[in-house]
Amino acid sequence: MKPLPRTVLWRINQASQVIEHGGIIAYPTEAVFGLGCDPLNPQAVQHLLAIKQRPADKGLILIASDFEQLRPYVDITRLSPAQRDTLFTSWPGPHTWLLPCRPTTPPWLRGRHSSIAVRVTAHPIARALCQRTSCALTSTSANRSGQRAARTALQVRHRLGAHAVDYILHGPVGGQARPTEIRDIITGQVIRHG
Repeated sequence: MKPLPRTVLWRINQASQVIEHGGIIAYPTEAVFGLGCDPLNPQAVQHLLAIKQRPADKGLILIASDFEQLRPYVDITRLSPAQRDTLFTSWPGPHTWLLPCRPTTPPWLRGRHSSIAVRVTAHPIARALCQRTSCALTSTSANRSGQRAARTALQVRHRLGAHAVDYILHGPVGGQARPTEIRDIITGQVIRHG
């Protein structure tokens, strides 16, 4: 992967500082702009859900730069060797998997579920952002529930309003035409088509 330009790295640093101070950012992912915050900050997550107008019981997706950032949230001991192979050979990449939660996974992340949707992203900006913050981040599309997802920074402003989020990390979304597929690793069921 080629290095990101210094201007992009500067913006990533700005975004990470906003996250570390409990703020909400919008940032590019594989197909759309996502809304991100520190998943272990319940006030930040509640603010994000209020912006989205999304019920808390639905749960959220987490993205990471590597599996170690997801380990505190998921219980891979419940996966078969074949399921683990499927998981790890699909990452990094545009594959979101529903994995069993650890008992300690906060309810504001998993909602009413015993599983959580997670992805090790290959998008260079999103990946660098997770590396800079040293943690997984929430990743839900930057739009109000029921609206079309934003694919540009300008669309984020139009969909959410000029001051809904604390920072917009400019950059291109990836080449995916639709948000990533979500599949249950245990059952193989497709939860959301990509």
